[in-house]
This record gives sequence, structure tokens and C-alpha cells, in this order.
Amino acid sequence: MKKLVLVVMDGVGKSKTGLGDAVSLANKPTLDMLLKDCPNTYIKAHGTAVGLPSDDDMGNSEVGHNALGCGQVYSQGAKLVEEAIESGDIFKSAAWQELKNNCVANASAMHFIGLLSDGNVHSNIGHLIALIKGAKRDGVKKVFVHVLLDGRDVPATSALTYVDMLENAMSELNDDNFHACIASGGGRMVITMDRYFANWDMVKAGFYTHVYGEGRGFASATEAIETYRNENPGIIDQDLPAFVIKKDGQPVGAMHDGDSVILFNFRGDRAIEISMAFDNADFHGFDRGNMPKVLYAGMLQYDGDLHLPKRFLVEPPQIKYTLSEFLVNHGVKSYAVSETQKYGHVTYFWNGNRSEKFSDELEVWDEVPSDNVPFDQRPWMKSAEVTDKVIEAIESEQYGFIRCNYPNGDMVGHTGNLDATRIAVEAVDLALARLLPVVKKHDYALIVTADHGNADEMLEKNKKGVISVRTAHSLNPVPFIVYNYDCEIADGSFGLSDVAATAVKIMGFEADPHWNNRTKQRLTLSETPARQLIYD
Repeated sequence: MKKLVLVVMDGVGKSKTGLGDAVSLANKPTLDMLLKDCPNTYIKAHGTAVGLPSDDDMGNSEVGHNALGCGQVYSQGAKLVEEAIESGDIFKSAAWQELKNNCVANASAMHFIGLLSDGNVHSNIGHLIALIKGAKRDGVKKVFVHVLLDGRDVPATSALTYVDMLENAMSELNDDNFHACIASGGGRMVITMDRYFANWDMVKAGFYTHVYGEGRGFASATEAIETYRNENPGIIDQDLPAFVIKKDGQPVGAMHDGDSVILFNFRGDRAIEISMAFDNADFHGFDRGNMPKVLYAGMLQYDGDLHLPKRFLVEPPQIKYTLSEFLVNHGVKSYAVSETQKYGHVTYFWNGNRSEKFSDELEVWDEVPSDNVPFDQRPWMKSAEVTDKVIEAIESEQYGFIRCNYPNGDMVGHTGNLDATRIAVEAVDLALARLLPVVKKHDYALIVTADHGNADEMLEKNKKGVISVRTAHSLNPVPFIVYNYDCEIADGSFGLSDVAATAVKIMGFEADPHWNNRTKQRLTLSETPARQLIYD
């Protein structure tokens, strides 16, 4: 069996425009050498290739690692929700029925919390508007929306566009028997949407803003956004402080006993902590105060193993036949490592949205704690420490498969700081330079790829030719490189879901028949030792 290391350079794609291309600007001799001297191609990491509704939808780390880890394309997040809304199944779900009946019986309010954008990474404003319409149709009288401002998966200062869209939709619905309005909000990187338990204070700030209506008051969300921009020139939406809509000094949409609350984000990583705050009786993240008795549901179940939340509107994809399960069944010991920011991606998402290992004996997971500082202030992040761990795992020679994620290109790219992102890419390149001789010495094969683009496109030009900062993921392909394994790359259009079959073929196994395995008659040993990969 050929042992294999798989490196995910998070957020490192191939630019199509050259605008703000931190990857090309970076001094990256190792990656340049690999692309010049080793078998390689570029593969799709967005849209339908990773289970999203269309090729206009940018990929993300969650669906990317799902695809890498299961070797198949599943309907994901946005697509799942869209299908449930189109069919009407979302309004037939037990959770929706329970929450809307609660509002009708108690003449209470329904609250929606979530990211206000159409980025289709965490949420979609179209889903929110559909739910508000459904609430009115089903007899709910009062709706309050607690908006989290994006500026990350959409243009950096586009918040007012989405506020206007939402308020126009609610205005058309409002009448003598129904009232909907925005109650609170703030930037996604300031309140509510922490992940991996990195900053409970951030979740607490959102909780007290949404639940109790505590915070700086404004007459409208528009007034709040405009005021903060005037006070902080250059601030982007994701960093806007919390705000509360107040009338006569009182919050218009604080939560009360008997209310229903729905988190309309479909992506799980930044939904888990706020869900725990609402759902867990035994909760220790922060003091929740005199919390009102509400019914809470998520758009999806964000963690199936933790059963979090207990109520959810749309069933998650049932991902089966993962690469980890395949390796366990073949007795192969594996090792996964990243720092906190992407630890869940090489474990939970890689294993098909599963918190538990398939085998405690054959799977080892290792987390390097991330620094709690702005990523552009320390763009190298924990790349050195992650590399130390990978080298240690290789040198132990006890693992047949090793995977790691370097978050730098993505996390620093999201800050919009081009110079810092260039350094982030260089830090990953230095990590690769350290890995190659160890991979060679111990005769491992190495795959270098990415889960989506970001650092490759950090500026964008509008129709008028005005260039602005881009903080969202790109729609660009990502590299796929094979090192220390004699092979050829087949012609064809490939995606992240093709990587699993390629990986196990390199290791000497026949791919799981459920995977995207395009080799059935094409993978042949020629008279030379070269093998044909990824597959056409």
C-alpha cells in the first residue's frame, strides 16, 4: 500500500481576472515548482460540482470538505432548503408546525435570526422572505427579524441593498392583521456567528441583542448602518457593531415567554453556538440571564450527533460511503489535523457531517488552537504548528493516510487585506517546502489541492469599471497536484468529489462503487509505471 498525505490549501484558487490575486503576487517557489514539475490540473470547487444549486454559487469549506471526504455530490445547504420550499415540505415539517402553532395559540411572535444576504453560503434572503410569507399564511400575527450583516460572501458594503429588499417584502405583507419588521442586527464577525467555540463573548453579545433588545438604539436598520459608517469610515458590513431597533426608548422586538425563534442559516459551523445558547438546558458558554421560554428551531440540524438543534425545518443530506469509513473498513489508520478555524472541516465535514469517528483505534484527530486575533494581523496563523504535526505523523510511519488543512488563504482572504493575504499564501508555501523532503524520505505520495478559491480574487470591478475590495469566495478552480507518485492526469472536467477515488487508487485500492469513479475502463497500468489520474 502506498501511503498518502493530502493537503488542503484553504481558499487558494486560480484567478481568471488577475484582480487582487494574492496567490500570483505571493513569493511561492514551492507551489510554483509543484505546478511546473508534477502532474497537475485544476478542478471545480463551486456550484453543481459540490451540490449547490447553480454554477453561480460559490463553494465553501463545508461543502468542499464534504465532497473531498465522501467522493460524491450531495444536494447541499441552499439546494436542500430550496427544494423543501419549492415542494412545500418545509411548512409540513414537525418543527414548523410546532413553532407556528405555538405562535397562533399564544398570540405570540415568531422571530427569525440569520445572515441577511444572497451569498448562498450561510443563508439566502429568499429563504427568509419565503418563511415570513409562510408565517403569515399560517396565521402568525407578529414577525421580528434579527439581521446579521454579511459583507463577506457578498460585496463588502452591500448591507443596505438587502435591508431594502427585506423591508420592501415585509411592507407588502403588512396589514391590519400582520406585522413584520427588523428588530436588531449587527455584523456577522461582531455578534452571534462565532464558530468552533473560539469567542463566546461574540455569541453572548448577539444573544443579548436579539433576546433582550440590549444595545444602542436606532429608529431603523438603515439609520444604524448609515450612522456606523459615518462614525467609522471604511468599515465593512461584517464588522458593523450591534444595533437594536427601538421605539420610545424600548426595543420593538425583544423576545418573550411563548415566542418562537428560527435560525434561518443553513450552514452549520457558525450556527452551533447560538443554537446551544437557545436549546441546551445545561449550558455554560455564558450567563443567559432570565432567558424567556421560547421554542427554537434551525433551518437544518447543524450537528446530527449532538442532535443540535432539537427542532429543524429541513432534513440534512444523509452522507454515506465516506473516505474515512472506506479506510477504516480496509484497516488503514488515518490522521487529521488543522488549527481550530478549520479543525471541524478535516473531521466533522470530512466524515460526512459526523461528529464521531468511525473508529477510535484507526482515526486520530488533532487540533492546534487558533490565535484569537484578527487574521490579517497574524497571517501566518498556525501553519508552522500544523506542519510540525504532519511531519511528526509522517515520521511515525503509523498512518496510511494523513490529511491537513491550512486555513490561511481563506481566513486572511476574508479580511480584504491583500498584503496580509499574500503573506498568508507564502506561509502555506513555506509549510509545503518543509513537507516535501519528509514526504520523499518516507516514500509517501502527496496530493495538494484546495476546497475553494478566495485569496486568488480579492478585488472586483463593477459594471462602471469601479474596483472595490472583495472578501467573498471566488468561483475559480483550484489546483490538484500529485507529488512523489508517477502518474498522468487525464483530460476532463473534474471536481472535488473526484479526489477520493483518486486518493485510494494511489494507495492501491479499488474505489468505492458509490463514488465518482470515472476510471472503470481507463485506469490501466501501461508498460511504464505511470498511472492515469484523476480520471476522465
